[in-house]
Amino acid sequence: MVVEALREPPHEVRMPGAELRAADPFGDDLQLALHTCYELHYRGFAGVTADWEWEPALLRLRAALEKAFLAAIRERVAGGDDVMGELDALLVEPVPGQGLSHFLNQEAEWWQMREFFAHRSIYHLKEADPHAWVIPRLSGRPKAALVAVEFDEFGGGHAERVHARLFADLLAAAGMSPDYLHYVEHVPACALAPVTMMSLFGLHRRWRAALAGHFTAAEITTGPSAQRMDDALARLDAQAPCRLFYTEHIEADAVHEQVMRRDVVGGLLEQDRNLAGDIVFGIQATDLLERLFAEHLLGCWAAGRSSLRIPL
Repeated sequence: MVVEALREPPHEVRMPGAELRAADPFGDDLQLALHTCYELHYRGFAGVTADWEWEPALLRLRAALEKAFLAAIRERVAGGDDVMGELDALLVEPVPGQGLSHFLNQEAEWWQMREFFAHRSIYHLKEADPHAWVIPRLSGRPKAALVAVEFDEFGGGHAERVHARLFADLLAAAGMSPDYLHYVEHVPACALAPVTMMSLFGLHRRWRAALAGHFTAAEITTGPSAQRMDDALARLDAQAPCRLFYTEHIEADAVHEQVMRRDVVGGLLEQDRNLAGDIVFGIQATDLLERLFAEHLLGCWAAGRSSLRIPL
């Protein structure tokens, strides 16, 4: 319904309440509809008028989708306001290591690695863009610190070092399309959900602290997983651009973790302790959606089938 509406000039868009209530908040239809709505705030679509971006009718529909998505996340996370406890827990990895990056490191075949790249392309080809929405919603030390992290994400002023560009180079080296959103029809909802969560948090001032929590959680966990990915790609004899994307993150995210933890999250809490619950929500939502993503991939691969809706 959303896609068909966007083919026409802006007009009233209504979804029957029964259909919305029946939609799985983590399912393909709701996630793709929400992702499509958000994409109007990024690069848009060929043949879709820019007037749709702030069309009130579409924003009303988007708000209903967001409400359903947020409610479903809230039902599945513990909540609370112990920010440092949540962050400290992320620093401890189980022994022996389990999870998606461990599987990719130890067992994955090349076809599975390429599927993983397709899934992650939905975010990495716009890496750090969702987080940039929060910059004007911050002030003082948290703002300055987050901008410093974003500066690195965007290549430190060098176009060829922009992380999204590095991932495009990775895709090309893996024999895949580096085109923006090329694989959006291939991936299931669990690959879209972490990206829609970032956009939702970034586009609403109400959720600025949740975005800070999400971003911090991502920076804490990326370094170790990036090291495992580099080891995996070395084992698979992948080309250098595939490895470069991950080696770039090993060093950068070790620094970003400290900046996000001390200056962004710590600074926000100094400014307003009431934001603690939202920061925790962002951390827990990130963990939830990443677990659902990992469970899908590992479950499909254990059953000997593709994890994509449309196999490569």
